[in-house]
Amino acid sequence: MNIKKIDQEIWADGIAKLKQAYQLTAPQTDGQKYAFKPLSDDQMPDLSGLNTDLSPKSLVYPQSQTMFSYTTDQNKADHHIMQEVLPDDAPKAVIGIRPCDALAFLLVKRNFDTPEHKDPYWINAYEAYTLVGHACVNPCSACFCTTAGSGPFDEQGLDLLLMDDADGYLVKTLTEKGEALVKAAGWDQAPDADDTDEEIAKLKEAAEAKISSEVNTKNLKDLVTTELYDAPFWEEVAFSCINCGTCTFVCPTCWCFDIQDENCGSDGLRMRNWDSCMFPLFTLHGTGHNPRGTKIHRVRQRFMHKLKYYVDKYEDGIQCVGCGRCVRLCPVNIDIRQVCQQINDFKAAEASS
Repeated sequence: MNIKKIDQEIWADGIAKLKQAYQLTAPQTDGQKYAFKPLSDDQMPDLSGLNTDLSPKSLVYPQSQTMFSYTTDQNKADHHIMQEVLPDDAPKAVIGIRPCDALAFLLVKRNFDTPEHKDPYWINAYEAYTLVGHACVNPCSACFCTTAGSGPFDEQGLDLLLMDDADGYLVKTLTEKGEALVKAAGWDQAPDADDTDEEIAKLKEAAEAKISSEVNTKNLKDLVTTELYDAPFWEEVAFSCINCGTCTFVCPTCWCFDIQDENCGSDGLRMRNWDSCMFPLFTLHGTGHNPRGTKIHRVRQRFMHKLKYYVDKYEDGIQCVGCGRCVRLCPVNIDIRQVCQQINDFKAAEASS
């Protein structure tokens, strides 16, 4: 598809027009955090930073989401009847999502949108969004996206891809939703970019060259699950873990949740809240039994899910896009890249014994 050349004036005019047609979210800096936030009338997307600390998964899958409301007031005709709280289905767009985060939505979609089970909350929210990607020319030091199925200029899951240009951006349209956004912004009237293929190839090559870390995922599906489960290195991996759950909350592909009722007098809400396999209560049974009662069990579950169970179920890729957030933000420096290497070393040792 055509690549348009958008200078700063055309860009600003387009964002102003988009605010009339879409609910816009984009990275913003508040002095402490660089995060995705709704754009106010006088704000522009801040695309100058590296990747955000929190992924944009909460836009589609909120940390706390009201599903139903109810009342137990006997004087009300609808007492003890669940009333669905309908989501806002207005057109939305996120500006400046990184390719790794866009791919993460496709991995999570495998869980929430299957032939047998479809989660209407997740699906409706996801389909309401147009994803405007921003190519990553300065990957962070913890990034390993190129060996986790993504890349700095990857187009999977995106409707548009922005690429930095000297005077603004190059805009590549990828889907019909992306084309509709370009027309709404008036960017379809912008001039076509000339001789960009070679320029983009050079930018992509330079960005990928900055990624110094990797994970080796080639042999994960060949491992025997029971042998890996009993591997001796899990105690070493779990030793420093404090079960804070940071890794799961910043991860764009973690999808676990809990459902609970919140009551205030005779009125209440049924809510879905993020949960974490790293929390001791995650698998606590009503009997008091907990099949993952120690942190070794919980740490092993997290990495086995990412690097083995997901691989066995879908037979392609891992449940990770290499964004590096868990590496950067873990308070005790547990590193998924090192765990993946330990898994490969275990396989090599088993093969040679």
